[in-house]
Amino acid sequence: QVQLVESGGGLVQAGGSLRLSCAASERTVYRYAMGWFRQAPGKEREFVASINWSGGTTYAADSKKGRFTLSRDNTKNTVYLQMNSLKPEDTAVYYCAAGIVSTTSPSDYSYWGQGTQVTVSS
Repeated sequence: QVQLVESGGGLVQAGGSLRLSCAASERTVYRYAMGWFRQAPGKEREFVASINWSGGTTYAADSKKGRFTLSRDNTKNTVYLQMNSLKPEDTAVYYCAAGIVSTTSPSDYSYWGQGTQVTVSS
């Protein structure tokens, strides 16, 4: 059972930056793909970015505009989501997840963190 703990969320002004971290309880997490998803009130959970075991990344269309960067440090069992040029529409609870394959679908991930709130003020 992999346990994931997110941190780094908070309140930031539009245009600001945050770095989210997701720490895993097991060293074997390096074998897993890791994904970030977000869910705003009244909306479905949506894909943000994912990274496979070797470091290959996939980003949602908006994230591809260079605002978000996903990385992992397998020596620390941690993945990082650097978010720059934040917009009010980025406000959501951000979740990290671990799965066998790096995909954009939440249903493909077996383990989830509790989420961290990101609020971007205008």
